[in-house]
Amino acid sequence: MLKDILYKVNIQSVKGDTSIDIKNLQIDSRKVTPGTCFIALKGYSINGHDFIKDAIENGASAIICEILPEKMVDGITYVSVVNSSIAVGLMSHNFYAAPSLKLKVVGVTGTNGKTTIATLLFKLYTNLGYKCGLISTVQNQIGEQFISSTHTTPDAITLNSLLSQMVNEGCDYVFMECSSHAIDQHRIAGIEFCAGVFSNITHDHLDYHKTFEEYIRVKKSWFDALPKNAFAISNADDKRGLVMLQNTPAKKYLYSLKTLADFKGKILENGLTGLHMTINDLEVYFKLIGEFNAYNLLAVYGVAVCLGEDKNQVLQILSTLTGAEGRFDYIISEHENVVGIIDYAHTPDALLNVLVTIKNLRKGDKKIITVVGCGGNRDQTKRPIMAAVACQYSDKVILTSDNPRFEDSADILKQMEAGINVVSRKKTITISDRREAIKTAVSLSEKEDIVLVAGKGHEKYQEVNGVQYEFDDKQVLMEMFDLLEK
Repeated sequence: MLKDILYKVNIQSVKGDTSIDIKNLQIDSRKVTPGTCFIALKGYSINGHDFIKDAIENGASAIICEILPEKMVDGITYVSVVNSSIAVGLMSHNFYAAPSLKLKVVGVTGTNGKTTIATLLFKLYTNLGYKCGLISTVQNQIGEQFISSTHTTPDAITLNSLLSQMVNEGCDYVFMECSSHAIDQHRIAGIEFCAGVFSNITHDHLDYHKTFEEYIRVKKSWFDALPKNAFAISNADDKRGLVMLQNTPAKKYLYSLKTLADFKGKILENGLTGLHMTINDLEVYFKLIGEFNAYNLLAVYGVAVCLGEDKNQVLQILSTLTGAEGRFDYIISEHENVVGIIDYAHTPDALLNVLVTIKNLRKGDKKIITVVGCGGNRDQTKRPIMAAVACQYSDKVILTSDNPRFEDSADILKQMEAGINVVSRKKTITISDRREAIKTAVSLSEKEDIVLVAGKGHEKYQEVNGVQYEFDDKQVLMEMFDLLEK
């Protein structure tokens, strides 16, 4: 019944009967069917209150909103709430019989590393013999069943539906990314987390959050809301690592490569074959590459130990695992041994981390050729910085289109070019067509050079004017490598 689904929701007023049965919840009026409860959300660009009439025409029997419409239809139940976004999270939790209470849900937040940490946890716990769920940017997964992913963190209804499926499939653990958008929009409201992980925070999403301080505040608010019986684990080497844990009631743990911490790592060797590290004085070889992955591995190890797993077994399994698709994903051409690296790096800090790693891995004077773009309708302040970082750490840079969305790619590229100094202009080429840019990068490469294609990683599309065209960086790079060998 509607009144049961409204449990814990901050209600302002009710018009109508709350004893009615509800068949499903919807935030999209186009998906409403008879017996639906429609929740009107005030979105970033669309206000659901404008579609209440459409929802009723499609069969909605109840309307949840912040502002009641002037004209109300007889036979429809209207519930005015303080915050629709929080309400939909709590209502979804109630509608799907509180699925997160029947699972151990571990959330991961931060600018970079979320996908790798969540994916490694999923793989680790699957290897430990548990049935697990994964909710990530790359994909959602229930055991061996793959479900396509459209957002880093789904909307509250989709999220609770997924968690309910995971309960029904017998999952023990769920590892999920918690984006700043999802935290701010209360998509995870009502979810009971047993653990929260912080990777790092750098400038990103300022198109949405407006200021870096607000971005930090949103991330921190999630840790502040963790329950007392949960634990929070944070990166002590990040400037805001301790800030994240300041007010959390959860038990606090730290991981670090540079300072004292509960989970302390040290890189002994970093090469194209992987990492040789010590973690809490235990020596291990990992297949993952780069300092950024050393941090990811420490976070995963820390979570597993805090959850009571045997540390030796955890490290043994972690030593066999590879990361998430499109995260420092590399291929090597057959005869020329040109190394092609595909990475999701779409922030200045992520690009810097990848390029510094590559610079440390390359042989002698071999060239680093970087293909990079910036997405449209996203934070514009990072565009010149991305280009500057690429030029600083590369021998050749090709600026290209990413997902221009509803912006003109030429305008995005001009903004990137603004970050390039006079000296760097000589090694920079601008090619809007991404396929042509990758082809040019490969054609400029010589034996054992390294070609980095950054920005899109796992994505299998190029989004232009609201249309997603098929495009896979890795597939294109492999095609160009085949041409190189001919």
